[in-house]
Amino acid sequence: MRNRSIIIYACIIAALGFLNPASASMLDNINPVEPALQSNTNDILVPKRARLTQNDIHNHYAIAMQRFTQCNVKSAYIDFKIMIDTIFPNDYAYLLMADEMAEIGFFSLSEDALSKASDPDIAYIQSEDIKKFYFPKAMLKPNDEIYLAEVYSNIMYNAQSKEATAELIKNTSLLEKSDYANYLVALGLLKSGDLENAEDYIDTAIKSNPQNLNYKKLKIEIILQGNNPKDAKKLLTEMKNIKLCTDEYVTKINELEQYTLYKTEKNDTLKKYHLGYYYFWQGEYAKATRTLQSAITSKKKTNKDVYALLSEVYLMQKEYEKAENFADKSLKLDKHNKQASMVMGKVKYHNKDYKEAIKYFQNAESKDSAEASAWLAMTYARAGENEKAKQINSKILKDHSDCALVYYNVALQDRERSYEYLKKAVAININFIDGWVGLAKNALDVNNLDKAKKYLSIVKYIDENDFRYYYYQGLVYKASGMTQDANYYFKKSLTINPNNELAKKELGI
Repeated sequence: MRNRSIIIYACIIAALGFLNPASASMLDNINPVEPALQSNTNDILVPKRARLTQNDIHNHYAIAMQRFTQCNVKSAYIDFKIMIDTIFPNDYAYLLMADEMAEIGFFSLSEDALSKASDPDIAYIQSEDIKKFYFPKAMLKPNDEIYLAEVYSNIMYNAQSKEATAELIKNTSLLEKSDYANYLVALGLLKSGDLENAEDYIDTAIKSNPQNLNYKKLKIEIILQGNNPKDAKKLLTEMKNIKLCTDEYVTKINELEQYTLYKTEKNDTLKKYHLGYYYFWQGEYAKATRTLQSAITSKKKTNKDVYALLSEVYLMQKEYEKAENFADKSLKLDKHNKQASMVMGKVKYHNKDYKEAIKYFQNAESKDSAEASAWLAMTYARAGENEKAKQINSKILKDHSDCALVYYNVALQDRERSYEYLKKAVAININFIDGWVGLAKNALDVNNLDKAKKYLSIVKYIDENDFRYYYYQGLVYKASGMTQDANYYFKKSLTINPNNELAKKELGI
């Protein structure tokens, strides 16, 4: 699962830690919600407070997952169930658990986690995508779910594909009523190299449950291992036509698309390009960089795309000079390259060169994506041209409902509905840190401390080096009369961002 258990473990652990209750008054002219470019972290953080002890929480998920991978599935199920029932209530943690449980076949636990999410405005989109991607046509009986989870564990982790699959094939009554059981047989046969029979079983699963995207994903993987890999492209097109609203699940499709193109491409340079793109979508930036560097040739036609993708890889790692350099190389070969224009626009925005950023975002605009237009609107707002920003945002909302950034932009302009729009933004992208920061500020503005604490804990996980988290944390402690603690957080904020004037003001600097 691509180190997924480690990543999800870090997410859940971090999501459990909360601030001590406190109040904070916010200044209207504060701009701690200015968007930061995306960052990634897999740091495992020890929670500050939860119903379980710190050590229990720190070890609970890792132990449960280890038991699952060792096919001690019943014990793992109980451990995960306890975790879902006892963690400090937090929708972010519940959604992460729901996604992970669905992926390993614990659908009842996924449903349980989803049912505990208290804010439907945030949870409903993720919930729909989880079910659309993973859930079987009908929920399994408890014993069947445990049994099939054991089969999955043996196939994926214990080199028991042939044995587990052969046993499941004998269970004809279960195969007749369960599309998921047919999926597992197909998965096991694929792992065993029996492609012909694998395709028969996955076809049965898809026929029973045509909405399940994970089944179609497996069929594509089966086809790609066969003699006619190009047949996978038609099914991929069907998958892309199915509406997914959350960034996480759109990324899953993007990964599959690039893997499919890699497997079906005959040109060596283009194969490397698509493999590099596949690594990019996986967040494996070092692998993406190495692969793309090896794809650079003397051919301008391919280099423009390789350079553009390399620029985005470096941007995601906040290596702005390298990002700008490769974007510039791409644009010299193709002045209309939208990917390179987006990267250049974001670099200029980062450098507060809004006039230049506007030009690049205009060059990157596309009917198929709202991202460039959303960044354009945000840049106009930062440049003081609010009416232009409002017009662009209004137009985007008419044509697109899946852009977290545009909802965030509108939230900054519409104070009365800002809370509603911010929740929509994080519902689309659960790891959209600027949305969570905005929600924390919004909650503190109305003195809703419980919600503010939860939102800030999420901000810390997504990027514990975000200066805005420490500034807000300082305000919380200041309002609680804990001056020493408050000053520590204000100083920490300044360490990360020496230009944070509000933190300087709090410290009397």
